[in-house]
Amino acid sequence: MQHLYHILAIVTSAIWGTTFISSKLLLDNGLSPAAIMALRFAIAYIFMLPFVKGKWWCQNIKDEFLMVILGIMGGSAYFLLENTALLYTQASNVAIIIAATPLLTMFTVNIMNKGKGADRKLYLYSMLSLAGVALVVFNGNFILKLNPIGDLLTLGAALTWAVYSIVLNKVEGRYPLMMITRKIFFYGVLTLLPYCLYEGWGVTGSMLMRPVVWGNLLFLGIIASLVCYVTWNMVINKLGTIEATNYLYINPIVAMLASYIFLEEKITWLAIVGATLILAGVYFAQRKR
Repeated sequence: MQHLYHILAIVTSAIWGTTFISSKLLLDNGLSPAAIMALRFAIAYIFMLPFVKGKWWCQNIKDEFLMVILGIMGGSAYFLLENTALLYTQASNVAIIIAATPLLTMFTVNIMNKGKGADRKLYLYSMLSLAGVALVVFNGNFILKLNPIGDLLTLGAALTWAVYSIVLNKVEGRYPLMMITRKIFFYGVLTLLPYCLYEGWGVTGSMLMRPVVWGNLLFLGIIASLVCYVTWNMVINKLGTIEATNYLYINPIVAMLASYIFLEEKITWLAIVGATLILAGVYFAQRKR
């Protein structure tokens, strides 16, 4: 039964690796990053309502506050930091720093558990995968320009997801999985609305009528958000924070393959070597666990 959750982790990470294509198509059709995220989570929230049963509120204010934190860290703050970073720094910088999320998660868990979260070998395997990510992202074109603002914003995004994974572990087991996921979508949209109102909505009815727009919004909302957040929360619950987040290294491999298939981007031998390093790091890390 445990193998099922490893498969779920791989599939979920793979689906998230394809979302950049949908987001790129939506951006090309005039939607802003904030509007995409708000519509994505709103669609997920609406479609999951028929499946939600039981209580709508947590047992106490503290737990409700933790749900707000999940909505911010796994929703509004993460996407805003990541997308804003792209305005200041290169996409390759963002991809590599975001890929360090498993490493940052292990480091954060170690601090919280006073050095009892992960040993040195897991750090080495994680760094092996991260080196592979660098090769996949650059894909033979080694251009790295540091930008303090953009890179710090990206690092902030990676840290928010690490915090999200850790806080999720604190509430799971006490509340139904669907309730937690619904709260994440609700507070994610709610905390993003002020930003959307400040920046302007910019979404028109004619935009939403285009098949490429509503089709990709449905994919992002139902598959990449509703289904994937539920499966990811299950994986975190069953495998633990460190073991689950290690599978996020698969994202760049899927993104590379998706770029080759849908955007006709070339794959170099360096990228193939990088993909091999990623898989080796993930494999040895899971074996170690």
